[in-house]
Amino acid sequence: MTGDPSAADPGPKIDTTVPHSARIWNYWLGGKDNYPVDREAGDRFLAVYPEQRDKARAVRAFLSRVVRHLAGEAGIRQFLDIGTGLPVMDNTHQIAQRIAPESKIVYVDNDPLVLVHARALLTSAPEGVTNYIDADLRAPETILSQAAQTLDFQQPIALIMMGVLGHIADYAEARSIVKRLLEALPPGSYLAQCDGTATNEAYIEAIRQYAKGGGVPYNLRSPGQIAGFYEGLELVEPGVVPIPRWRPDVIEVGELPEVDQEGGVGRKP
Repeated sequence: MTGDPSAADPGPKIDTTVPHSARIWNYWLGGKDNYPVDREAGDRFLAVYPEQRDKARAVRAFLSRVVRHLAGEAGIRQFLDIGTGLPVMDNTHQIAQRIAPESKIVYVDNDPLVLVHARALLTSAPEGVTNYIDADLRAPETILSQAAQTLDFQQPIALIMMGVLGHIADYAEARSIVKRLLEALPPGSYLAQCDGTATNEAYIEAIRQYAKGGGVPYNLRSPGQIAGFYEGLELVEPGVVPIPRWRPDVIEVGELPEVDQEGGVGRKP
């Protein structure tokens, strides 16, 4: 991507009087792109479900381990990361390009606030490429069409979907979206995904209160439903599991938090 993306369009005005889900997540991760209203909403969530901060950090650690595996052991050089969120330390392109500087990464989100921060995501290693698509998860054909301007769909691609499918209320629709995206990818491609599980009453209540307070609805699913996203794929060991247990780093063994989030990695044969 060339030029200054903000030159022609100053971007959306940020409302600092209403809590914003991306900024709340940023707060839980220890980021600085949030406001008092976001921290207050985040603290209300934590009051009901204190494990949420650990879970948010577990998702980032899972992403790091997944991308390191894909760029390293699996040799993947192209990544389609849908549901980018606000940039924090160790985004997908930073992890992948530390291992393989020539890696190409396309981020996708439809959040206007994320678009404001897109320039931070577009800083690529000189040998590689990083791009950003403003598109809705419910429009996979649009995502694929625009991603093809950067990625080579004749070569394997890693599809990254961290915590995003829970925003699709209907499970069948969520399965259909994943299927349509995977069908466009060549053999040897991967799906890496995780989402919240309806395995903790406090978590369920915190999600209910958050939605009641005007937050973007997020739909928890059973571990079996999350495993269903990998139908037809070859699961990478240890399969679809609570994310802290997916190939933990040596330093993490023995102190794995219990979080209500499951995910895994699957290879398209």
